Amino acid sequence: MKHTAIVASIALSILALLGNLGVAHAQADCKTLVKASPFGPDDQIGATNRVTPAVTKAAAAEIQTGAVISMAYNLVDGVPLFGTRFTKTILTSAALVPGAEYGKNKLTYMEDTYLSQSHVGTHIDGLGHIGIMDCYYNQTPMGKFVTQNSIKKLGLENLKTFATRGVVLDMVKVFQEAGKLKTNPACRTPCLDGGTVITDADIQAGLKMYNVTLREGDAVFLHTGWGDLFKQFPAQNAAYNTAEPGIGKAAAAWLAGQKVVAVGTDTWAVEVIPSEDTAEAFPVHATLLTDNGIHIIENVRTDLIAAEASSSKRATFFLSMTVPKAVGTTGTFVNIEAIR
Repeated sequence: MKHTAIVASIALSILALLGNLGVAHAQADCKTLVKASPFGPDDQIGATNRVTPAVTKAAAAEIQTGAVISMAYNLVDGVPLFGTRFTKTILTSAALVPGAEYGKNKLTYMEDTYLSQSHVGTHIDGLGHIGIMDCYYNQTPMGKFVTQNSIKKLGLENLKTFATRGVVLDMVKVFQEAGKLKTNPACRTPCLDGGTVITDADIQAGLKMYNVTLREGDAVFLHTGWGDLFKQFPAQNAAYNTAEPGIGKAAAAWLAGQKVVAVGTDTWAVEVIPSEDTAEAFPVHATLLTDNGIHIIENVRTDLIAAEASSSKRATFFLSMTVPKAVGTTGTFVNIEAIR
């Protein structure tokens, strides 16, 4: 019996050692595959660390007229959805039948059940959304933090504020002025066609158009015109989801170098689809989210702010966007407003 206990003890020790080696191996892989956060080994906040009180105060100077311009689409059943994502709204009414009212004041009420995945409509990608194998932002071995209902690390509850300066860049105008605009016949207004790569040079041309220099902590929004297909739902849902114009890997790396906190577009993935290298899956997502903690905002309504910027010759605004602190989530729908 004593011999059996010793053997069992040795076996458990070996298993524990192998487990520790496995953890160490996973951590070593993550250090190879993903960049470390510049904000420290425990960072779960990402690029919004850069939205300091000074950044918010400087951004507040953008409020000149007080005009508020919507940059989000209505959240409604039937809009284009990526892959197998779903959304369904169900209305519950109570006491509307005569005689069933509550109290002598005849009170009635209604509520909603919204059955939906989080990455639908105008939404933000959190840091727990994209990884390289098991490695997520800040070299996090995510498999250790996944449960049936949520992630225990990198959830949206860790975000700081997005009270910062927004910059809208009109890629349609950039491509028109460069004489290289190829549009899609399904777009009712000018748009960049699916598969059009937006380069860092294109982004810099958009900045030059409005004499803007990016600042640390900015949120950048690109107008490609592709959102016109979104607005035609459900008629153009297939066309909208099949491809899209978007930034390439070089542009993503350049934006990361500018230390922005978010990149948004009027498309469903921000990056060009098909990818520049069709053997790669969403490489821009990996550059922005996984390596740099920069949030991606998809299906942004950019047409109104792009038109206003063209009229006023001013591309900057105060960004009003509140992200619910939904614990352990990888993304959520958001409302975005540009305050001029």
